[in-house]
Amino acid sequence: MEPAFTSRFQTTSWSLVVAAGKPDTEARAALASLCQTYWRPVYSFVRRTGYPPDEAQDLAQSFFTVLMEKNYLGDANRQRGRFRSFLLTSVKHFLANEWDRANALKRGGGQTLVSIDVMEAEGWYGSSAVELTTPERLFERRWALAVLGRVMTRLRADFADLGKAPLFEKMSVFLNGDPDGAHYEVLAAELGMSSGALRVAVHRMRRKYRNILRAEIAETVSTPEEVDDEIRFLLSALSK
Repeated sequence: MEPAFTSRFQTTSWSLVVAAGKPDTEARAALASLCQTYWRPVYSFVRRTGYPPDEAQDLAQSFFTVLMEKNYLGDANRQRGRFRSFLLTSVKHFLANEWDRANALKRGGGQTLVSIDVMEAEGWYGSSAVELTTPERLFERRWALAVLGRVMTRLRADFADLGKAPLFEKMSVFLNGDPDGAHYEVLAAELGMSSGALRVAVHRMRRKYRNILRAEIAETVSTPEEVDDEIRFLLSALSK
């Protein structure tokens, strides 16, 4: 049986929405966590909508502030659907209706909940190839990358908690494919273990990865039955 996830990772997506909708210090911390995870797809959407980097930076930062200030999160209901759709709808609404309010917030010294470095953001936004896709599809792709990035962070932390961070860094190259036996032999020798033992360790790592992915996705949908469909959507978004 896989060990339970460490407590610091038990609040994500919809559970964070619930916490972030409450007017207290814990809520601010929850929203900060949401910002940290999802500012990149939000920035990419705003950027692809037509705003230059500096304006996209301001809008992405203001979006999360207004999200809290307008209590959108407090009104959010997990039963309404997928967190991905909720976030995309919210940022669309923000861009359509909240520009003046966002500027007022900025002039009034409203708190910035997420720090965005334009150079990092532009690197995440991508090359000129993004011009061939719609803002919605770009959001979906960047969303998928953000989710997978969070899964990797959780997986890496689980290995670190067990004192196996170096082992994970070596084995992680096997997550997305099964190379020929020579690669196993070389790494096994480097790690001082048999190739059979390494294959078992890689199998367990992949199983843990799948479990964490399902747990992460489960926090973004309304029902357990939607998990597989959302995973298929995620993989489809990455292939577009």
